[in-house]
Amino acid sequence: MRRYGWDDLPGAVKAAVHPHVGATFDVREVEQGQNNDFALVLRSGESDLFLKGVKGISPRMRWLRNESEAGALAPGLAPDVRFSEDVDAETPWLVVGFEYVDGRPADLSPSSDDLAIVAATLERISTLPGGSVQPLSKRWGTADWWQKLAAETEDEDFDWDIVELTDRCRSIPEMVKGDALVHTDLHEHQFVIDDDGETTRVIDWGRPASGAAWIDTAFLVVRLIAAGHDPRDAEEWAATVPAWETRSEDAVTAFACYVAGLWGYRAATSPFPGATRLRLAAADYTRYRLRL
Repeated sequence: MRRYGWDDLPGAVKAAVHPHVGATFDVREVEQGQNNDFALVLRSGESDLFLKGVKGISPRMRWLRNESEAGALAPGLAPDVRFSEDVDAETPWLVVGFEYVDGRPADLSPSSDDLAIVAATLERISTLPGGSVQPLSKRWGTADWWQKLAAETEDEDFDWDIVELTDRCRSIPEMVKGDALVHTDLHEHQFVIDDDGETTRVIDWGRPASGAAWIDTAFLVVRLIAAGHDPRDAEEWAATVPAWETRSEDAVTAFACYVAGLWGYRAATSPFPGATRLRLAAADYTRYRLRL
């Protein structure tokens, strides 16, 4: 996918942005994020904007539109939206200007002071209603990730019990049902912490869902394992988030199996940044949950 700088953008896209930043501004390109055709910070005397854009009708455009609506879902956590415009530049574009949120990503390593900040932020998210966003139970209706992964791997040491894992995955839609707001993609770079460590914002709400309140905490357990935590220690941290108490043990085990199969298959077929590290962390968590 081509990444556009400011100078590469069609005139119609620039014209849609100019009224919101004035005539003079500095531009900084943002490398993080793989789902947008451009991501830029525009700094001017009037306001600073974090600008994202997607070219063409696609799931990526739907995800960016979701982000533009997240302020209403997670007020005070998601960045405010300054403007959102559909632009006709021969090809359709969606351009969204967010408030620029300054800060650093969370440190998820063992003994980090940020772990308490992340837990408190998860507690806030878990109390928000999912409203009309798509239920995670619907999105996670596919149960055959492990069968697909087994078909892709040529590793003779592939020793997973595909039947058991697939059965666990079949149970996941019912187990993740709920009416809480779920981010579904929380990791260290989705938390923006100010220099004093007092204010935390959560970004990149491209694929929110409604579901059980413990789900985002379970995602963070896998991320903590990827950051060097032992699975037992990661779950002890999860217990500091009140929503974790609403889980069932079978549901968490099914979650681990599902995520490990899904991320394993994606790492094998469509590698993404950090795919191997996340695949291994999810597999470690699944072995822990299954007592393997």
